[in-house]
Amino acid sequence: MLPRVLAGLYLLLFVVCGISPYDRDVWLAENLPVVLVVAGIVWLHQLRPFTSLSLLMMSAFIVLHTIGGHYTFERVPFDWVTSTFGFERNHYDRIAHFSVGFYAYAICELLITYRMVTSRWVLFLFPVFSILSIAALYEVFEWQYALMADPAAGIAVLGSQGDIWDAQKDMTADGLGALVATLLYALVNRAEVAKLISYRAALKAV
Repeated sequence: MLPRVLAGLYLLLFVVCGISPYDRDVWLAENLPVVLVVAGIVWLHQLRPFTSLSLLMMSAFIVLHTIGGHYTFERVPFDWVTSTFGFERNHYDRIAHFSVGFYAYAICELLITYRMVTSRWVLFLFPVFSILSIAALYEVFEWQYALMADPAAGIAVLGSQGDIWDAQKDMTADGLGALVATLLYALVNRAEVAKLISYRAALKAV
């Protein structure tokens, strides 16, 4: 039931945010990765269903990024947060990047589901490293898009808002989100982690 509800909400949001976006080129560039992510989730979920918590966590990025694609991230109506905390820039993009890290939870699930690990260190570190690698690749994509696209669209996709360290801060936000998601997985799935430890001990005893 939940997967269908989330899919329906995404389609509705996609259509609404596709109506008169701030910049159509930016909208296309921002939504293509999201559509690919959604397609990947649907495909993997059909093979081995994700848990409800995992689906909800992955949906956070999809929703935030789809909205960001409509306005461009620096123009998303987020002024109340900026003014409340006295920020000098719109930090909506930082929150969106933080939500990217939530996919570490789903990666943990996949590692356990497909019995791809026998070590807690690998179980908890691989998702974080994966998110950081994806974050770095996405920054490269933004850089190349900015070079090839219309200057205004390129700057909008970069969303640096004049911060020379924007790429590094975005990747940091991704990584922090991944750490939080991995910690949450460890707390919620203590039994599964304990089984992993027992399985590793059994392998050593053979």
